Amino acid sequence: MKNRVKGTILATLVVGMTLSGTAGVYAGSNLQKISAYLKHNISFEINGKTFVPTDGNGNKLAPIVYNDSTYLPVRALSEALKASVNYNSHTGVITIDTPSAPNNGNTGNHTGTDLVAVTYSSSQIQEIKSEFAKFDGFTTAYAPMQAAKNDSFQKVAAGGDSVTFAFNHMTVQISPRDNSFEYDGKNITLSNGVQAKWYTPSNTTMLTFKLDDRFVTLYSQDHSLSNAQLEKVAVSVAKLK
Repeated sequence: MKNRVKGTILATLVVGMTLSGTAGVYAGSNLQKISAYLKHNISFEINGKTFVPTDGNGNKLAPIVYNDSTYLPVRALSEALKASVNYNSHTGVITIDTPSAPNNGNTGNHTGTDLVAVTYSSSQIQEIKSEFAKFDGFTTAYAPMQAAKNDSFQKVAAGGDSVTFAFNHMTVQISPRDNSFEYDGKNITLSNGVQAKWYTPSNTTMLTFKLDDRFVTLYSQDHSLSNAQLEKVAVSVAKLK
């Protein structure tokens, strides 16, 4: 068959090697042996410009044809589209984040999903711990450890049944109550394997997930952060030392 090189490959290995350059992260029970073809006569154009997918060593990559479907190299194409690709070997989840991923009402004006570490001063740490100390049986302090670039921590306050962190472009609430319980929404899995839920109680989309004995809710009050950014911030929420 012209322009095709028949070979035996491992279905999950195709994605694994494209993402990380190694198949060592896969357990044997997750591998399925198949017979497929490398399709060398397919070319690519992205926004009118010729694109040649390559691996980390600069070697040209060819699409794979299997059961009449064409499979493309994930990392090479995603990065050509300015999207970031990450693989979590513990959960088996591949995450692809576009440079600006507006969805569910969040316009995502900030570039990409880049985050920076939140550095709390000694006085801010003391203030955060003091706010959590106002709740009996709920005194352990938690806080978001990352935020989007150009965002900054403003204040923390205990009120009602939650402790609320106010940033310029997002709000993080930590509570013993599940704020998403009464709403329909979309269930997702965060990059750390934790189950979370997107829902829209009014005009602002919110994300809630359970962390230890409490629930964390995040949203961007000015809709300037994308869902992908908020999901990454969610993963960073941890006990404050």
